[in-house]
This record gives sequence, structure tokens and C-alpha cells, in this order.
Amino acid sequence: MEKNKVLIVEDEKDTRFILDKLLSKNGYDVALCNNGAEALDYLKNNTPEVILADWTMPIMDGIELCNIVKKDDNLRLIYFIILTARASLKDRVTGLDVGADDFLVKPVENQELLARIRSGIRIHKLQNELKNIEHEKAIVEMACTIGHKINNPLASLIMSVKSLEEEITGAKSNQVKEELTLIYQSIERIKVLANNLANLKSPEVIDYSGQNKMIKLD
Repeated sequence: MEKNKVLIVEDEKDTRFILDKLLSKNGYDVALCNNGAEALDYLKNNTPEVILADWTMPIMDGIELCNIVKKDDNLRLIYFIILTARASLKDRVTGLDVGADDFLVKPVENQELLARIRSGIRIHKLQNELKNIEHEKAIVEMACTIGHKINNPLASLIMSVKSLEEEITGAKSNQVKEELTLIYQSIERIKVLANNLANLKSPEVIDYSGQNKMIKLD
């Protein structure tokens, strides 16, 4: 079973060591960074469920890191917990304004920290499920629209080909017959495609070429 990932961003060596041991012991896949700048480098290739970041750090503090993460569409669903010695209402408002999901005041009680992380992971997963549902719904609506849009010119094409066929004399050459056969075969393929698009229910995205993806319709 794949472990849930937690990124700890903490400049204080002893605190970082303690948090690492606590979370690793409780079954989490833990990554460690000394400051917000290091964390951003890590996040270029990794997406943890939870970030646990100290407010006060050199180079880039937890508040600035949180602000950047929450503005990035690829990262904003990560549950962000601020660790701070600041307990005033003003400080909490500052953190909430940049998108922090939760606060823990140092020194942190172990069981409370673990409970907050479990809660954060549940929220992260629910948000991702909602995002996937919305994405799937958008694909279905787009496919249905394209399917119906194809049907209109397709109907005109069928009528035109049939009219053209009737105007051709009975003594049709083999070449004309073959070309008409190919046209009708192409029309049937387009009809099947339009029907599949218009009736798409559960889109499955598959690899196509390189980094490209496509919707599986057959």
C-alpha cells in the first residue's frame, strides 16, 4: 500500500529530526526541506498530500511558501499546515489570507499533530475526488456537444452523396462504384464516432503518443 506523503519544511535541525521520526514511525512517507526555497524545488517533481511548514525560516518563510503553493493550480489542493510560535488572532488571519488550511502552535502535542495530518489527508483526497468528477463531467459535456455538432453536417453529407449517386447513370464504372463504397464506409465510421461521443458516459483517458492523451471511444 502506497504511503501518504508529508513534506516537512523546518529550518531548526532538532525540530525537523523529531517531526521526521514521529511521522515516519506512524507510516508516512516523509520529505525534509530546510526552507521554502528548497521546498519549491522539491515540489517541482513531487506532490505530497500535506505540507507542514514553520512560519519563521531564512530565505523563504512558511507564509511566503504557502502563498506560492496556493496560487499554483497544480499544488493548491495540498493541505498546508503552518507551525508557529505566534498565537495571536492577527497572525492567524495573516496565515488564512494566504490560504493556510490549518495552524499549530509550538510546542506541538504529538497526538494533535497526527490528528491534524490525518484530517488534512482526508480533505486532500476528497478535494481531488471532486476535481476528478468535475473534470470527467466537463469531458462528457464536451464530447456530447462535439457528437451532436458532427451529426448536422453528416446528415447533409449523406443526402448530397445519395443525390449524386442517383444522378450518375446506370452504367457506372467500377472506379465510381469503388469511390462511392469508400465514401459510404467513411460516413458509417463518422456516424459511429458521433454516436460514441454523444453517448459517452465514463470517459477513459489513454496514452496516445509521447505526452499526448486521448479519450478511448471503442
